[in-house]
Amino acid sequence: MLTLDGATVRFGRDRAHTALDGVDLTVAEHEVVCVLGPSGSGKSTLLRAVAGLQPLDAGRVLLEGRDQGAVPAHRRGVGLMFQDHQLFPQHDVGGNVAFGLRMHGVPRRERPARVARLLELVGLAGAERRAVATLSGGEQQRVALARALAPRPRLLMLDEPLGQLDRTLRERLVVELRELFAELGTTVLAVTHDQGEAFALADRVVVMRQGRVAQSGTPLEVWRRPADAFVARFLGFDNVIDATVTGEVADTAWGKLPVPAGTPSGGCRLLVRPAGVRLVPAAAGLACTVTARTFRGSHVALRLAPCDDGPRLDAACALRDAPETGAEVGVVFDGEDVVVLP
Repeated sequence: MLTLDGATVRFGRDRAHTALDGVDLTVAEHEVVCVLGPSGSGKSTLLRAVAGLQPLDAGRVLLEGRDQGAVPAHRRGVGLMFQDHQLFPQHDVGGNVAFGLRMHGVPRRERPARVARLLELVGLAGAERRAVATLSGGEQQRVALARALAPRPRLLMLDEPLGQLDRTLRERLVVELRELFAELGTTVLAVTHDQGEAFALADRVVVMRQGRVAQSGTPLEVWRRPADAFVARFLGFDNVIDATVTGEVADTAWGKLPVPAGTPSGGCRLLVRPAGVRLVPAAAGLACTVTARTFRGSHVALRLAPCDDGPRLDAACALRDAPETGAEVGVVFDGEDVVVLP
């Protein structure tokens, strides 16, 4: 459906700032791909380049195998939904959804049925005559989505679609979006900075850094095997440490850690997931002091300071087992949660 071939975009004086740096990316028909990355990594520029709102300095954008370099934005057949929704306040809900149908030449007599069906799909059946100003943030998001879907775009692109909503509403809507896209067979390219949102919505996750693709894979692949320390830390894993591997053991500032069989000997970096940092009596492992504890709902996140002044550690444990701040504990490491980073 979509191919980016060496897509490059530069900004600024003398085109010195590279926002997209030779990006190669494909999106298959009916696939949902979420692009993740910190601010300034090139996510929104990528969307604008695909939509035709930002010209490329090098490379190509192809839709269904056809180069879009000379195709204006309004003829590319893609839908773009921005995070601020950009609804038309002078139109009611039905008028907003029907706007794209009118722009694409859908006969007037066909529009009411199409609008009604779309509003039903997004959970707003019968809302055609409601004023935009009376809608909640979540309802506005649904109307914007219905408007973007109305012309039946071959590719739907979402720019931080849930960014302005509260967490509870985002978590509910992301599940509904996933079900809706599956029902419609929609091909989706979305950008977000929220990895939880991306992992719940996407068939494939693309992590960007400084205009380049740092890693691409299924949510499970990226979560289990971050490509490097940057991806690991972006996903919230801060237990990254230098190591020297010998056999199935690595020497680190936290002591000897188990590594997967077949790990090459020599220097590397290790990621230890918080779930793999196991608490034991202080004398039975790496002696640490609990410096902070944060309730996370399903578990308690702990910050641990090794007593030998080694790098701090993050751990996760059940609420009933969580020690108090200031407690002395020991730490051992579960090899299943140790990942060798390139």
